[in-house]
Amino acid sequence: MKTRLRIAIAVLAPLAMIGLATPASAAPAAHIHKPLNHGLSHSTSGNWAGYAVTGGKFTSVSASWVQPSVKATSQDAYSSFWVGIDGDGSDSVEQLGTEVDYINGRAEYYAWYEMYPAYPVNFSDTVSPGDHFTASVTEASGGKFTLKIADTTRGWSHTVSKTYAAAALASAEIIAEAPSDSNGTLPLADFGSVNFTNATANGKAIGSQSYDPITQASGGTTKDAVSGLTGGTAFTCTWKHV
Repeated sequence: MKTRLRIAIAVLAPLAMIGLATPASAAPAAHIHKPLNHGLSHSTSGNWAGYAVTGGKFTSVSASWVQPSVKATSQDAYSSFWVGIDGDGSDSVEQLGTEVDYINGRAEYYAWYEMYPAYPVNFSDTVSPGDHFTASVTEASGGKFTLKIADTTRGWSHTVSKTYAAAALASAEIIAEAPSDSNGTLPLADFGSVNFTNATANGKAIGSQSYDPITQASGGTTKDAVSGLTGGTAFTCTWKHV
């Protein structure tokens, strides 16, 4: 087993308006979702759980999931669910997904996209537990990316067009993550479990390619466990420890 610690760049994103399941007096900061890692085989990460596909050039990734709810904890905690290109063995990352934070005794849900090294951007639409999401990232040519996310439960969607010519296109990922701030990886919110389905890279099932299942662990403690693949396109990430 190769151990891979994904270390987030220590920068704090600016505040942005977000959608909440309940009203809030202030919006939380957008959190960085930028890993650094390398290699293949079943891996351990300090902040990722899920699947990465490597060993080629990747120009598309997509998946669906249902936004999980968050359970109360004695401390502030955070969790994100996303699809993306790069970040596994490369210094760029192009991704989007959803997040739930448990802060000051309340849950905050929202969606976002990120084109590292630019800061993450939060969408203003409402996100609630039980919402069904589909998301994809596609590169056409010359680093021209299209990032799409849709809440099919609520009926809203976004298509974002960005250019990043230096993108390595070295990997594709479907991930549950403990995001980061200026102090590093944040505590992982208890989201119970999240089921990813229809997981593809370059238009093919991730199970038909060189895939790498990733477990989030730190100091010998498993924080987020990943299941095996079902039908080559579905898996579950299960919270274990903050």
